[in-house]
Amino acid sequence: MLYGRAAEQDRLARLLAEARAGRSGALLLRGEAGIGKTALLDWLAGTAVAQAHGDAKSEGREVRVLRVTGVEPEADLAFGGLVQLLWPVQDRLNALPEPQADALRAILGTGREQRGPDRFLTGLAVLTVLADLAEDGPLLCLVDDAQWLDRATAEALLFAARRLAAEGVAIVLAGRDDDGFTAPGIPELTLPRLDFEDSSRLLTDRGRAPALHSQIITESAGNPLALIEFDAARSDQPHQHAPLPVADRVSSAFRARIGGLPERTRLMMLIAAAEGRGDLPLLLRASELLGVGIGDLAEAERTGLLYVMDGTVTFRHPLIASATYQGAVLARRIAVHRALAEAATDPDCRARHLLAVATGPDQEAALELAAAAGRARGRTAYAAASGLFGQAARLTTDPRQRASWLAEGAALALAAGHAAQADRLAQEADELADDPATGSRIASVRAAVAFELGDRNEAAHWLLARLGNAAPNATSPEASGLLRTAAAYGWLAGDADAVRTAAARLAAEEGAADPLVEGLARLCEDDAEHGLLLLTRFLERRTGASGPRDADEQAVRMLALTCGLLLGDDEAALGLASAEVRRCRSQGLIGELPYALDVLAQTQLLAGRHRDAEAAVTEAEEIARDTGMRRRLVGLGAVRARRAAIEGDARRVRELADAAPPALRTGVDCALVLLDLGLGDFGSALSRLDPPPPGPDRYTWLSLSTAADQIEAAVRLGQPERAEEALRHCESWARATRAPWAQAVALRCRALVDDRPEPYAQALHLHEKGGRPFERARTELLYGEWLRRARQPNEARNVLRSALASFERLRAEPWMRRAAAELRAAGERRVAARVPAENLIDRLTPQELQVVRLARGGSSSREIAAQLFLSRRTVEHHLYKAYPKLGVGSRRELALLDLG
Repeated sequence: MLYGRAAEQDRLARLLAEARAGRSGALLLRGEAGIGKTALLDWLAGTAVAQAHGDAKSEGREVRVLRVTGVEPEADLAFGGLVQLLWPVQDRLNALPEPQADALRAILGTGREQRGPDRFLTGLAVLTVLADLAEDGPLLCLVDDAQWLDRATAEALLFAARRLAAEGVAIVLAGRDDDGFTAPGIPELTLPRLDFEDSSRLLTDRGRAPALHSQIITESAGNPLALIEFDAARSDQPHQHAPLPVADRVSSAFRARIGGLPERTRLMMLIAAAEGRGDLPLLLRASELLGVGIGDLAEAERTGLLYVMDGTVTFRHPLIASATYQGAVLARRIAVHRALAEAATDPDCRARHLLAVATGPDQEAALELAAAAGRARGRTAYAAASGLFGQAARLTTDPRQRASWLAEGAALALAAGHAAQADRLAQEADELADDPATGSRIASVRAAVAFELGDRNEAAHWLLARLGNAAPNATSPEASGLLRTAAAYGWLAGDADAVRTAAARLAAEEGAADPLVEGLARLCEDDAEHGLLLLTRFLERRTGASGPRDADEQAVRMLALTCGLLLGDDEAALGLASAEVRRCRSQGLIGELPYALDVLAQTQLLAGRHRDAEAAVTEAEEIARDTGMRRRLVGLGAVRARRAAIEGDARRVRELADAAPPALRTGVDCALVLLDLGLGDFGSALSRLDPPPPGPDRYTWLSLSTAADQIEAAVRLGQPERAEEALRHCESWARATRAPWAQAVALRCRALVDDRPEPYAQALHLHEKGGRPFERARTELLYGEWLRRARQPNEARNVLRSALASFERLRAEPWMRRAAAELRAAGERRVAARVPAENLIDRLTPQELQVVRLARGGSSSREIAAQLFLSRRTVEHHLYKAYPKLGVGSRRELALLDLG
């Protein structure tokens, strides 16, 4: 029976009822040790079973219950918790997509161990297997002592929990409120201590005389475990102990009870506490080495401190195990761990106990820990692998090996998203490294950390400083790679000097110009003609290469993805971004997907596909949140700000501007310029941004359009001289890109400044070749205005109608009003600037739109689920909601719709 937990039981019962109804949910129970978290999990599991057998409303659908309990000694054992959770259902792995099945087989030890491409693929696999299990009926996953889950298991479970929606899966986690376990995005319920009335009822039901209630309740402070233990011990708990935390006082009581047991019983309990998992065969093998046996546990079982069942030894509460271990002297603990290491058959388990034995440098233990780290890395448990490599480095007697393992640990910590740990390990390794390969890896990690966490300029300058003392002509692949990375960081940080320095040094290193770095350096000199030509060669070499691609640094990969936009080739950029998104989806590269989706959204926005761009950004945000990459979120505002500026949503643009950090404001500031121009605030549009100097900020995905915006603002203010620099930049870039839309925009700007019609006509001819419909409509609007002023109303009305229609399709309200006003001034009698009636895709949420597009293309629900990192049931839920919005009832009818 539970006391004082009616509200919590009601919340859990509702979660279970939702799962029975086919809806998923998750909840984190928080509370101090002994507050009753495990008791609530037990109650929920019992309720689920009882309902299935005795509740008519359940329709006989039995709830499958999976349980996992975090074990403190195994917190560094990669995927130990996931093995515990999924071992009973490993037969279901065959139904998973092959990359996901391979990931889980490697974890469970039933397949080949190989280095996985992405640490989040495991989370996706867990999501899929839980959803597959729920196909048979509701599924309840209970996670106790979540604060002691290994990090890889916690990440996988939380990723799955955040992306469940309509599968019939309920996940309940329980963790202490003071041990640093966090679950962003998961609702939390904190368990309070019992009040006096509930505490008194508990003691009464245990047969305690009412006269003693007040004393026991005061000492226990309403903690249920403390109430039970203090009552069982019939201890007055001396007053001087009262200031101690309740958990410490309970542990003290446990240590007193354990101290009264026979010596052999205490030794067996210590073996069980040190082993941690309750693996009875291993305990028996180790106990034999220490001269004790299973019979010596009888007294501990009799007193209720632990129990043995189904081949497992389980302490009644984790505090009992802690009290057992902490109450033993160091020499006894070392002897027990040595016996467990000798008796272990699992190499990871043996490595863990060897670590506990080591009191100083120990090469044997170091090698075994490094091997365990390699296995963890192969299962994509990068955080665990990083910790193991760090521990191996501290035990090795070989300084060069120590530097190498620290460098590997740093790289893996970065891959796991733990930048501070990566920087700490890299700094340690940096003091020891004496070979170029290790030094290069350390430098890459430290630069990546600086780029992610600190001043973005610091990353490039740090790498350049690192290479500053090397001989100028000492060619090495490591130095060349670091210089290429430095140039990429410099460009992404808007640091032209860093790009120039890296380019000069790289040319000296290799004896020839690198097309990527030299191209960037030429752009920093405002030499668009040669710079863009070199970038074109770089892009052709990457996309045309056959066979495996060399491993590029992250910054270089990011630049390659945006090269199409730098070149003004929107079609190529869309193709590159789409291909990268497909690659990330097919290989389960969830960690790399947000950036690819952001670039895809940029290209879709420029193509006038605003809803698709919104869907891509929404997915990027969800994945960044679900994978803990929250720093990626701040860079996603530019697409939304640009769309809001086009549509005239001033409040939204300014909200996004306020939220953007200074280092990432360029895209949002460009949106503010467009907003000002659309609303007729030409002074603000012209003065909000100074013309960027030659370099990265002059060549962004929005810089040409923003330059055109400011040229128009200067002309409308009657100050065309202020547009000269921007016009020169527009024309130079347009000539170099040879992109029809860019040449058309440059001609439009020339027509504005010179007040001549011929460039307008030439621009419209180029716009006919496609690309950037918003820019075409603006050219038509300006040409129509010129024609009206030149008293050519018939010609003006033709182009203005086309402009108005485009603005309406794009929902560009300020521009619609301007076009409508010009049409009326040109003699059009019936003009109504209006947002068009809601089209089909406007009725869908961003995720429904993604699902519908893939389904219309012939993908099955399971294929869509794998691509969008959802469960099959959630995909079908989205289709179920989308069909009535679209007026269809099947995939066959869906295929006939025009979704734009």
